[in-house]
Amino acid sequence: MRASDAERESVVERLRVASTEGRLTLAELTERTEAAYLAQTHGELAQITADLPGAAPVSAPVSAPAPVAPAAPLSRTRKWIVAVMGDAKRTGTWRIDDGLGAVCVMGDVVLDLREAEVRGREVDIVATCVMGDVKIIVPDGVDVQLSGVTIMGDKKVQVVEAPRGQSAPVVKVTAYVLMGDVKIIGDSRAKPIKRGWHAWSEWWQERRRSPGYGGYDLPDRRHHGLH
Repeated sequence: MRASDAERESVVERLRVASTEGRLTLAELTERTEAAYLAQTHGELAQITADLPGAAPVSAPVSAPAPVAPAAPLSRTRKWIVAVMGDAKRTGTWRIDDGLGAVCVMGDVVLDLREAEVRGREVDIVATCVMGDVKIIVPDGVDVQLSGVTIMGDKKVQVVEAPRGQSAPVVKVTAYVLMGDVKIIGDSRAKPIKRGWHAWSEWWQERRRSPGYGGYDLPDRRHHGLH
């Protein structure tokens, strides 16, 4: 049976909940969210959540999901990654409970969020850079919100974002730059990470390449770290 918009949104919300429970990394959440919006049938929607608790085939058409209450404000606790005349990296599997802070003074900070478990509704980062570089790596398909102040430096986003109208995961960056750079780059511009191969991966890959779909023109992830 063909899936409705309401059923797709219901699956997307279910994925968000699974992410806050630590069941999905940011990359997995982003990929499955994309797949949910591209799913055409109940069977395809069911594939996306098959390994999550309470998984069951999508039933007959349902009413639109109830409005989601606004996320609770982030705690004042912020985890800081600092580099002074050196380098600091946070990559691989890690957990983000609250906000993040990155400080570099004549050094470099790299934050790779792709394999992080994000326990909130968004990733909130404050990046302060003085004569150095902060690089933040995210999955292509997230909603990047970049703001802040730059003096004799640069701040930029090089991420393929999801098409308008989709509720993509949010990465919010506030940058304060003096003679330095803050860059947010997408997965297609970074070293590949290992990903699981799922039943829905093939049709998702094909449909995201369809003409007009958000400008996606990325290499097949089966040859870009998706195994």
